[in-house]
Amino acid sequence: MTRIAPLPRAAITDPELARLVAEGEALGVPDDLFPRLLARSPDHAVPVMRALIHSHAEGNVDHRLKEVVRILLARFAGDRYFAALRSEKAKAMGLDEARIEAGCGDYEESDLFTPAEKCALRYADQMFLDPSKIDAAFYDELKSHYTEAQVMELGAFVAFHYGMQMFMRSLGAAAPRGGAASSGAASG
Repeated sequence: MTRIAPLPRAAITDPELARLVAEGEALGVPDDLFPRLLARSPDHAVPVMRALIHSHAEGNVDHRLKEVVRILLARFAGDRYFAALRSEKAKAMGLDEARIEAGCGDYEESDLFTPAEKCALRYADQMFLDPSKIDAAFYDELKSHYTEAQVMELGAFVAFHYGMQMFMRSLGAAAPRGGAASSGAASG
């Protein structure tokens, strides 16, 4: 399954970590594999899982947009595990595969995204593809759509989730069965 075996769920004795595993699983991102791997170091697993769930499912940036960004980054990272997962919260809010595919494709030409959402997607793909393009003018454009707090939320979200995706890829984590991942990657 992975290069380091995840702990069996029954071996997770820390009550907060067990609660966070269940919360992530209910959200759909992550399923229980990621936290069971992290559980080998419980002192790290708890704050990482808190941050993951908070950065993804909470905050002042639309969760559906963050879900598209998360999948876009997973595809860039070649991470089949996170690319295949889908947020139950985002699905309940109306996010569908057509919008995900548009966000991971030529979102600039898509009528499914507002100018603000296109800017956020561009921010995510440029942070990965060419951070030198994210200059003062780019931040000014972001701030024309988002508050500075939302810009920080987006930036931290991109950095955090991309790092986790690279970690899972390095562990050889496969896509969960029945995952919705596509092998495509975006450009913006």
